[in-house]
Amino acid sequence: MTTLKPIHSFHIPVMGLAYTIDSPIRVAKYGISSVISIMDDELIEKMNAFYSKKFNLPYQEITQKINDYRAERITSYLNLVDKIVTEKFENLKTELLESKSALENYIAMLPNKSAIKAGLQNLMEDGFAFKENLKNYLEKNLYPGEIDVNIMTKLDKDNFIKDEQLPIEFNDAHAALRGFVNSTLESSVVLSAGMNPRLYSYFESFSAFFPDANNTLKKKITLKVSDFRSAMIQGNFLAKKGLWVSEYRIESGLNCGGHAFATEGFLLGPILEEFKNKKQQLIQSSHELMVKALGQKGTAIPSQPLDMKITVQGGVGTAEEHDFLLDYYGVDSVGWGSPFLLVPEATSVDNHTRSLLAAAKEEDLYLSHISPLGIPFNTLRGTTNEVLKQKRINDNKAGSSCPKRFLALSKEYDAKGICTSSKKYQDLKLDELQLQIASLSEKDFQKKKNSITDKACLCVGLANASYLENDIKIKGQAQGVIICPGPNMAYFDHEVSLATMVKHIYGNASILRDGNRPNLFVKELKMYLDYLKNEIETVSDVVTAGQIKKWNAFRNNLIIGITYYQDFFSNNPFFQITKNEILNQFKFYQLELNKIEIPTLQLT
Repeated sequence: MTTLKPIHSFHIPVMGLAYTIDSPIRVAKYGISSVISIMDDELIEKMNAFYSKKFNLPYQEITQKINDYRAERITSYLNLVDKIVTEKFENLKTELLESKSALENYIAMLPNKSAIKAGLQNLMEDGFAFKENLKNYLEKNLYPGEIDVNIMTKLDKDNFIKDEQLPIEFNDAHAALRGFVNSTLESSVVLSAGMNPRLYSYFESFSAFFPDANNTLKKKITLKVSDFRSAMIQGNFLAKKGLWVSEYRIESGLNCGGHAFATEGFLLGPILEEFKNKKQQLIQSSHELMVKALGQKGTAIPSQPLDMKITVQGGVGTAEEHDFLLDYYGVDSVGWGSPFLLVPEATSVDNHTRSLLAAAKEEDLYLSHISPLGIPFNTLRGTTNEVLKQKRINDNKAGSSCPKRFLALSKEYDAKGICTSSKKYQDLKLDELQLQIASLSEKDFQKKKNSITDKACLCVGLANASYLENDIKIKGQAQGVIICPGPNMAYFDHEVSLATMVKHIYGNASILRDGNRPNLFVKELKMYLDYLKNEIETVSDVVTAGQIKKWNAFRNNLIIGITYYQDFFSNNPFFQITKNEILNQFKFYQLELNKIEIPTLQLT
C-alpha cells in the first residue's frame, strides 16, 4: 500500500476544543493537514449550524432528544467539513488556472524542496499550451490536506438516562469514535492521553479500520506517544486485534501545549533516535501480529506491511529546527501548534485572547494545576477565565456550574461522576477542609484550599473562543476563555498571515520575537529540570521509597539525555551558528542538575 506524499512537511495538531475546530475549512485547500477535536458535541453542533448558514447549505438540528445524538452530531459536522473543503479545493484549482498572482502566491507557500513547487515553476516558464498543461498538472498533483480528528482516550465518561446507565458504546469517547467512522472522511483518528483498552477494543467493531483487498485503509489510526516503549505496547495491542497504526505522533512531554504528560525524564532527542533506529522493529512486530489476527478473522491479509509514519511535535519554532527533524531523524512531518494561534486564517481565537498571546512573555506561560483531570496543564496568565474564576473564589462561590460534564469523572461522591471544577464538588471539599481547620496552620489551610479552587471548567473555557469569534451566543454561567499554548508561544509576538507563517516554517521569512530563543532541546531540558525541582520541593507528606526511586530514575534519564546531546552536537554538522552556545547551555544545565538533591529515606 502506498500513500500520496504530503504537499507540506508540517501539520497543525489539535489545540483545545475550539482552536482547531474548523481549521480544515480554513487551510485544507492548500494541502495543509490539521486536526479537529471531536470531544465537545455541543460546540460541534453550533459550528455545524454556523457553517451551514455561511455556505448556504441545508441544516437539520440534532437535539439531545435524538437517539445517539452525540455520534450523530459529530458525523453531521464532519460530513459538512468534508463537503466544504472539497468545494473550496475545487475553487482554488480554478483560481490557480485563472490568476497568475494566485498561482505565484500558492507556489510561494510550498516547501523549497517540493517536487510540486518545481513542477509548477517549470510550467510557468513554458508558454506553449500553458493553461491546458497546468490544468492537467493540478488535477494530478494537488489534493487537500487531511481532515483528521482527535479523541482524548481518557475522556470516556459513562452516560445515563435518569438513573439507568447506558451501554458502554454510548460512553463519550466510544460515541465520538462512532461519529467519525460514520462520516464521509477518509482520514485518521488521533488518539491521545494514553491507552484505553475498552476503547481500543471497540475499533474492532468497524470494518473501515481493517485493510481491504487492495491493502487500503478507509479510516486510519494515529497514536500520540511520548516514547518508544509506549508506542510498541499500544501498537502491538492494536495489532493483535488486526488493527494497524498508520502514524506514531511523538510529542514532547513538557514542551507542548495543553495537558503535559511528563515522561520519566526521557528527552525528545534520545526518544527520536530510538524511533529512528527501531522503526523497522516496530513495523515488523505490528505486521506479524496483525497478519495473525486477520488470518483468524478470515479477512484480507496484506502481504507487505502497510505504510507507517513517524511524526513529531512540541516546541519547534524555526526553519532550522524543522529541517533538522526531517533530515536527521527522518520524520514524515513536524507539528506546528502554538504559533498558529496567531494566524487568524488558520485557527479560531477571539481577538482579546489573541492579543494576550501576542504579548505573552516566558513568565506568562506556565504549567498550571487547573485541569480537573489532575494532569499539569499549559496555560496563559491573565485570561478572562482566570479573572472570573478568581472573582467567584473571592465571593465564596468557587466552582463552575458544570453544564457539559465531559470531565465529570470523579466518583468520590456520586456514581454518575462529578467534575472536580464544579461548584458541587468544590463545596463538598471545602466543607471537609473546614472541619480540619483546627489542625492546620494558616499556610497549609490556604494551600489545600487553593488546590481545590484552582480547578477550572475546561469544557466551557476551551470552547468559548469560537463562540466569541463567530458571534455565537454563549449561554449559562460566564466562564471566559481558557487558552492552552506551549511555552514556545513566548517567542512569537504578533498576528501573521497564513502565507507568512508557512514561509517562516520553510525559512523564507522570520517572524520570531527579537531575543534569545533557546534551541527546542535546550528549552525542553530546562522544563524537565524545573519539573523535577518542583516535584521534590512541593511534596507535602513524608517522602516514600517509591518517590525517591522515581526521582533518581528521572535524574538518571536526564543525565543520559544530556550526554546524548553533548555527543550529538559535538559530532554532527547541524546548528553550526549556535552550536557552541547550545553546548554551553547543556553544560550549564548539567551543573544545575548536579545541584538537585534527591531526599534520602528517613529511618525511624
